[in-house]
Amino acid sequence: MKNTIAERVADFIKNFPPFDLLDKSQLLELSKEVKISYLDKESTVYNINDPLHDQFYMIYKGAVKLKKYINEKLETIDQFDEGDVFGLRPLFAKENYAITSITEEETILYCIPIEIFSPFIDNNKNVRQYLIESFASNTENPFSNEFQKKMLEDDVKLDFTKDMFEMQPVRLIKNVITTKKTSSIKEAAQLMTENNVGSIIIEDKECPIGIITDKDLRLHVATGNYSINDDVSKIMISPVKCYKKNITIAQAQITMMKHKINQIVVTKDGTPSTKILGVFSEHDIIVMKGTNPSVLMKAIKRSNSTKELKRIREKIMMLLDGYIQQNIPLTHINNIIFELNDATIKRVVERCIEKMDQVPPVKFAWMSLGSQGRKEQLLHTDQDNAIVFENTDDDHIEEVRTYFLTLAKKVNKRLKMIGFDYCPGEMMAKNPKYCLSIDEWENQFSSWTRETEDDELLLCSIFFDFAFTYGDMSLTNQLADHVIEITKGNLIFQSKLGASSLRSPSPLGFFRQFLVEQDGEHKDHFDLKKRAIMPVTDAGRLLALHYQIKHINNTAERFEKLAELLPEDQELFYSCAYASKALLKFRTKRGLRHHDSGRFIALAELSKEEKMKLKRCFKAINKVQELVKLKFNLKNFI
Repeated sequence: MKNTIAERVADFIKNFPPFDLLDKSQLLELSKEVKISYLDKESTVYNINDPLHDQFYMIYKGAVKLKKYINEKLETIDQFDEGDVFGLRPLFAKENYAITSITEEETILYCIPIEIFSPFIDNNKNVRQYLIESFASNTENPFSNEFQKKMLEDDVKLDFTKDMFEMQPVRLIKNVITTKKTSSIKEAAQLMTENNVGSIIIEDKECPIGIITDKDLRLHVATGNYSINDDVSKIMISPVKCYKKNITIAQAQITMMKHKINQIVVTKDGTPSTKILGVFSEHDIIVMKGTNPSVLMKAIKRSNSTKELKRIREKIMMLLDGYIQQNIPLTHINNIIFELNDATIKRVVERCIEKMDQVPPVKFAWMSLGSQGRKEQLLHTDQDNAIVFENTDDDHIEEVRTYFLTLAKKVNKRLKMIGFDYCPGEMMAKNPKYCLSIDEWENQFSSWTRETEDDELLLCSIFFDFAFTYGDMSLTNQLADHVIEITKGNLIFQSKLGASSLRSPSPLGFFRQFLVEQDGEHKDHFDLKKRAIMPVTDAGRLLALHYQIKHINNTAERFEKLAELLPEDQELFYSCAYASKALLKFRTKRGLRHHDSGRFIALAELSKEEKMKLKRCFKAINKVQELVKLKFNLKNFI
């Protein structure tokens, strides 16, 4: 006899994480044990210091708010609605509840028994990771060492110095061409021709039961053994060799050689009895080889035209897309894409110097600013750069500057052709303001730290993220030493920089207050750069200057260094490092999906899991902004 209530529960929870990671039988098994609780408005689910329940909760209808005491007053710190899970403390801690939860309106809760659910956590890494992240987002202290370790346990650092091509996960072709076993061989061949593919999967209820390749058509049909009107089941290879997601290229190559096949099907659990997720072939691996970082690096260094560099840049974007899809750690992605971008810029500068009438009259360095200077430029974004050149006598300085401005115009133009757009604010080396001698740059930075008004400070702050790209590194090292010297103990400048960093407050109330753009092209969209990425980047830059951290420009690395220097705030700084990586990865995913900068988000497109991860980032931003206010005496700023 069917359990109708359990089926209804399963039908609802399957749409939300982490339950969407369970299979149908697991969902039904769990749903049979779920209790349903009906609560009026302002009902308490649990109080601070209450003993832990033997269940956690999911909201079927209604809303719940979490409260804690702040300055002896019970304040709302978070709110949840349909599909959210909360009350996870019994899963991860032995202490009593640290937060009060109260219904905001009439609410129906699904009560998930921990005893029944625990085996799913133990046996499914993704379920466990989601719940750890969710608890870390909702707990009183989301930055504790215990959860920080668990949050980062899968973020393995990979060595870019090695050729890791064979260790990369294969990139799936997700648009799989399929047909039924009752289709004719002719119909299958027509589908293969129309879609320009070398194989077709025979499926039943979305599960693979066979596969036909070009080779099978040659062996069995072209030889006359079977008619084109026979069913495909006559010639299909069965059972199908299947694997789970994230099989590496090395594993795929060994499997193909061992079984003498050139196609592998990927299914949900790696067997032919579950849903098809995608396929890949020997040809796909050959294509991937063309986007191997080592191959691309060699191609950049050998390139002799801007068109060729543009084609390589397109392959770099394909590589980025593959890394993001396969969930490669962002540290690894950042390092690789930075090195490839940097090599591209170097090659452009080299070729432009070759096209000049003379060699550079004095030593110089090409500096990358902003996101490229921080190793955070993953998508096609604006180019920000500058030139510093060796001091020369007054009689020749303008002549020298003219040379470098001419060079810069050539470089900036070619970078735009490759895909790096011009900076709207003209913060580029071709602008005479940013093509200066070392003395002029030192004077400029000194002026910024003494006399800068608030609006100018917003514009000049990216210059404090400069990085050497080409030329004589001693010039940029000298400039970095000067910046450290003039900012040391300069609390007036640091306070100004701190006030500037607080202009975009933490979007902590994002999901209830919807801090969206009010007008313009992106009306009703959330500005991820302005409201989330810039605040954490600005805080990292300010604290790095305050604590005299040299030669570390990447935001996550700055916070990791701060955690090392200041163990009393280690949890907070690690959370900011996580937030920086998570926000950049989130923006990159959105940008690749929509073929834009990924800056503006349509709220309706966000999943529960995406909201949860963003919320955790926003809490980190809120905490570090509170630290900035306190440290630089800006408590009344916002």
